[in-house]
Amino acid sequence: MTTTSRRSLLAAALAAPVAAVGVPLAAATPAVAAATATDPLTGCQTVTDWTNIALAAGITAENGSPPQARIIRLAGTEFLQLRGVALCDFTADTPLGTLPLGTRPPKLTRGTAARNNHEGINAIRVDADTNGVLIVRGTSTANGEPPSTNVVRWIQLDSFSAVIR
Repeated sequence: MTTTSRRSLLAAALAAPVAAVGVPLAAATPAVAAATATDPLTGCQTVTDWTNIALAAGITAENGSPPQARIIRLAGTEFLQLRGVALCDFTADTPLGTLPLGTRPPKLTRGTAARNNHEGINAIRVDADTNGVLIVRGTSTANGEPPSTNVVRWIQLDSFSAVIR
């Protein structure tokens, strides 16, 4: 059995598109990159395309940036990726929404996401459980302030990418 380190996965993530098309990623068209990077062990594949996340009550999507999920496979490893912006008013650990079928992880998966800044706190943890429920954690403050002073008003999910298989 072979294992792959996180460093080699990151290197593959950065190098695969360039190696596949022979030009910098910015210069490659999406069709060219997709057509040439499909080797399951060395390339990048989209397993499940971007699909909307069913948001929990009281949470809305920012116009033009709905929260979505997808699964990609890179060098034989599958990643859950999220994107979009959720508008909310969280003062405690709260469900954000539910992942669509086909993007639910086989194990508890954790990642981070950007949030509105409060006294230097500008990231929040997002958990995805095996039922696909996304839970936002870390709304309490470290210095003993009441949670109502650390309100999470928006969460940008674009930075969430976590290994699921």
